[in-house]
Amino acid sequence: QRRSLAPSQLAKRKAGDEEEEEEEERHPPTTRKRQKPVSETDSRECYRSPFRKPLAQLTNRPHCLDSSQHEAFIRSILSKPFKVPIPNYKGPLGLRALGIKRAGLRSPLHDPFEEGALILYEPPLLSAHDQLKIDKDKAPVHVVVDPVLSRVLRPHQREGVKFLWDCVTSRRIPGSHGCIMADEMGLGKTLQCITLMWTLLRQSPDCKPEIEKAMVVSPSSLVRNWYNEVEKWLGGRIQPLAIDGGSKEEIDRKLVGFMNQRGLRVPSPILIISYETFRLHAEALQKGSVGLVICDEGHRLKNSENQTYQALNSLNTPRRVLISGTPIQNDLLEYFSLVHFVNSGILGTAQEFKRHFEIPILKGRDAEASEAERHKGEERLKELISIVNRCLIRRTSDILSKYLPVKIEQVVCCRLTPLQAELYKNFLKQAKPAEELKQGKISVSSLSSITSLKKLCNHPALIHDKCVEEEEGFAGALDLFPAGYSTKSVEPQLSGKMLVLDYILAVTKSTSNDKVVLVSNYTQTLDLFEKLCRNRRYLYVRLDGTMSIKKRAKIVERFNSPSSPEFIFMLSSKAGGCGLNLIGANRLVMFDPDWNPANDEQAMARVWRDGQKKKCYIYRLLSTGTIEEKIFQRQTHKKALSSCVVDEEQDVERHFSLGELKELFTLNENTTSDTHDKIKCRRCVNGHQVRPPPEGSDCTSDLSQWNHCADKRGLQDSVLKAAWDAAVTFTFHHHSHEEQRGIP
Repeated sequence: QRRSLAPSQLAKRKAGDEEEEEEEERHPPTTRKRQKPVSETDSRECYRSPFRKPLAQLTNRPHCLDSSQHEAFIRSILSKPFKVPIPNYKGPLGLRALGIKRAGLRSPLHDPFEEGALILYEPPLLSAHDQLKIDKDKAPVHVVVDPVLSRVLRPHQREGVKFLWDCVTSRRIPGSHGCIMADEMGLGKTLQCITLMWTLLRQSPDCKPEIEKAMVVSPSSLVRNWYNEVEKWLGGRIQPLAIDGGSKEEIDRKLVGFMNQRGLRVPSPILIISYETFRLHAEALQKGSVGLVICDEGHRLKNSENQTYQALNSLNTPRRVLISGTPIQNDLLEYFSLVHFVNSGILGTAQEFKRHFEIPILKGRDAEASEAERHKGEERLKELISIVNRCLIRRTSDILSKYLPVKIEQVVCCRLTPLQAELYKNFLKQAKPAEELKQGKISVSSLSSITSLKKLCNHPALIHDKCVEEEEGFAGALDLFPAGYSTKSVEPQLSGKMLVLDYILAVTKSTSNDKVVLVSNYTQTLDLFEKLCRNRRYLYVRLDGTMSIKKRAKIVERFNSPSSPEFIFMLSSKAGGCGLNLIGANRLVMFDPDWNPANDEQAMARVWRDGQKKKCYIYRLLSTGTIEEKIFQRQTHKKALSSCVVDEEQDVERHFSLGELKELFTLNENTTSDTHDKIKCRRCVNGHQVRPPPEGSDCTSDLSQWNHCADKRGLQDSVLKAAWDAAVTFTFHHHSHEEQRGIP
């Protein structure tokens, strides 16, 4: 028969076997008496488990105490001090009990009295009487920037963060929650905006987060850069969501997940997305609300009619920050679009703005304006500045003089080669584009002529195909080329600018370990750079519009490494001019100018940035007496407008009338610099600077940033001096913030 192996059954069998053995010892089998049957009750008593102990009856019951004795007994217990029940424990006992709300006033997230604390909001001081009446659960608290960030912020960045916070919390303009961060390139706009986001996501005067989510919209090439910057400054404190690629379904799923996040602890409170991706998936982001939107390189929103502007403007987001180092690029109406995006209505409608501000200001800026028009323009300009300055902050790169090495920026005028000059004159005779412009007509052929002349200034190889096909303006031009000429090989001696560039690269390579960035508006010119580098055996990398976003970040990181062997970084200003950090190089050549001065400024700011350790040299090459100098003069007109409205420079002179700027299609062969002739420089004798400009002088006009004019005798840059005899005719150069340091 099968027997149970349960512990209770084993114990019963063991106890029964022992009793039987004892019984057999007392009564042998022959004389044992018949036993009575055992009842069920007796069975339970007999087979009780030996592992169970009987309960002992309590005999020390407390006596019934009267109330006085009971109170005394409780007081004796409570009078004993609390002791942590850990042997030899000597740590703190703690001031709070778990789960119990602390009584008293609410406290800020960070200590406002800590040394170096950046306080964005300070509650009003209350009298003793008011402190008794105030509701402690509603008392406002200090808003203090996280010390992790405030320790690394420079003074101008601390000021910027305070300005941004005041704007987005409607403390500067009641009812408006937007602003424009218009600091020049290199001043740390990204870090300031990260500080703003982190503060709004964590705290407010009401002792709770100001916002739940924030969104950063940037050019596609900067999405990964924003992600890296958030990781760099905040470490693992926050997990941003960066979207820089993927299928439509995958992106929509991520965006819907981001918008559905709620509560005090949102898993991914920051979305980083490109303008292109945002425009294609705007519908998913318009279904909810976002606490803050930051638009990097915000001058992309200069046209209020484009789809990106309208998609962003339809977001349910009152707090808007627009980042742009160049808020005015072409005209005041574009400037209006930016201000209207962040704070709708403060400048009226577009028609009201044009009538009240733009037309009077532009008339007053024209060199042919009457005294009354100038006076009216200045009044409207002051009125515009007073309104806009409430929501716009701008600091110039002069601030960087304390933190960065000197930057020497030089405009280098290069004479055309005989081949270029003949092709140029031949084109002007045949195409006759100047006649159309003088009649006020701007046709497609006129715009095409501008492009052809710009390419001819770069190198005749760029218009060789037009000469072969004998397009308008190039009939018979093929005969001017040298016999046996081929575009398969680059010939620097056929282009003045290419000849100067060849000298600059050769001298730099042989006399230093500096790296060089080459920037052009045309990929065809980058192709010529590649041929030149292969001929001279220079190692190089190239970034243009055909390169993927992920690959861009990798080659930039590799080039910036001190151990990388690449000598040259070729950059298309259209594809990579904004936001890239190329501090691995300290020399930059801007090979051709752009009509928009902002594009050139953005491209030239790639090397003189935070992290740069070496003296920087910027070379802006212009072909002497050609359309390139006219473009440069037009840039100065636009920069004058920008400096008036944004930088508030009142002494910007009016040297170029709008009529003069229409004279694009001329060639001045009898000058060392057409631009220098037009500014009527008073500090130069025979083209050589003999004394510094007098205080308040108009000698440099909108070229006031060029604090030196020089021919070869006044040139200090050894690299450029070596290239002078090749094709250089004249230079303007600017020693960045050296005037502040006392350098003449």
